[in-house]
Amino acid sequence: MIAAEKPNFPVVRMCSWAGVSDSGFYAWQKREPSHTERRRQELTVEIRRVFDASNGTAGYRKVHAQLAIDGITVCDRLVREIMAEQGLKSCHPAPWRHLTQSDGTPPAPDLIERDFAAKKPGVRLVGDITQIDTWEGPLFLATVIDLFNREVVGYKMDDNHRAGLVCAAMFMARQNRRVRRRAIFHSDRGAEYTSGDYRKCLKACGRIRASMGNVGCAYDNAVAESFFASLKKELVHRTVFPTHAAAIEAITNYIEVFYNHQRLHESLDYQTPAAVRANYTTKTAA
Repeated sequence: MIAAEKPNFPVVRMCSWAGVSDSGFYAWQKREPSHTERRRQELTVEIRRVFDASNGTAGYRKVHAQLAIDGITVCDRLVREIMAEQGLKSCHPAPWRHLTQSDGTPPAPDLIERDFAAKKPGVRLVGDITQIDTWEGPLFLATVIDLFNREVVGYKMDDNHRAGLVCAAMFMARQNRRVRRRAIFHSDRGAEYTSGDYRKCLKACGRIRASMGNVGCAYDNAVAESFFASLKKELVHRTVFPTHAAAIEAITNYIEVFYNHQRLHESLDYQTPAAVRANYTTKTAA
């Protein structure tokens, strides 16, 4: 504190206030930092590097996991302590707003039943729609997420949320070869997912079986809701989108570059979706 305030107050007076000797202060200034101090300084640089690379979204657990991946050994308690000292706090989500509106069409059965696990890629998928606000008006995002590795395998954005939006997201997942025949796709009971057009889309994409949870129950589609919460916490609520084009570019970059390939997922033991898929492909080939 005395060193930081030298331009503002006399050293002798500050030492008197702090109850220390000025000679002791000057001796401390000349002394080389100890091994522990150097280690802490080095860790602070690395922790800030990881935190900045996450765009300020990583908490201490993800920072600790990334440091381990980078070959840096440190306990999570020290990471949390240094992040608190440096004021490095992950951003927090805004309140959830739900869009589901049923049209009264009899829903499909719930084939997932809150079991969000899959042994193979492309066999159990979930999706939903969310609204992104821009100066040009609302933009809507539909997703298809693989429960095997939490990867966003299909998505589409438009200025409406009619059935064509969710169909386009599913066609993208199919074109990317991320959906197997007779796979299960789970959604809420929104009119987009109960429409005749969407049923035709599922059939065209390999006779995919529809699965639906209850109206207004986020827990029945928790993985899809979790992705939207992350997207809004880590990007949308920290950014102003003047146009639809600007929002589409930013969200596409978030999904393709950050979420699928760089973001460590706690549910995947702090691996990225791309790494989990690559490991499965390697083991299957072997």
